[in-house]
Amino acid sequence: MLADQKKLVEAINQTMPFGKYQGRKLLQLPEPYLVWFHSNGYPQGKLGEQLALMYEIKLNGLEAMLKPLLHSDS
Repeated sequence: MLADQKKLVEAINQTMPFGKYQGRKLLQLPEPYLVWFHSNGYPQGKLGEQLALMYEIKLNGLEAMLKPLLHSDS
């Protein structure tokens, strides 16, 4: 797997560590929540970069294509 592919799979399977959607995979966050971060600023560091990527994925309608890459928690 290429480094960019690995980062993508890691990002969509990252669990939101705080807030209203704590514990939810980033790909499963609702679009309005990601729009809020886009308007108000992303957290610093890796999580912020991953949230920005999720915003772009949702904005471009790519969510359904990436859902098969979600890992189950079981």
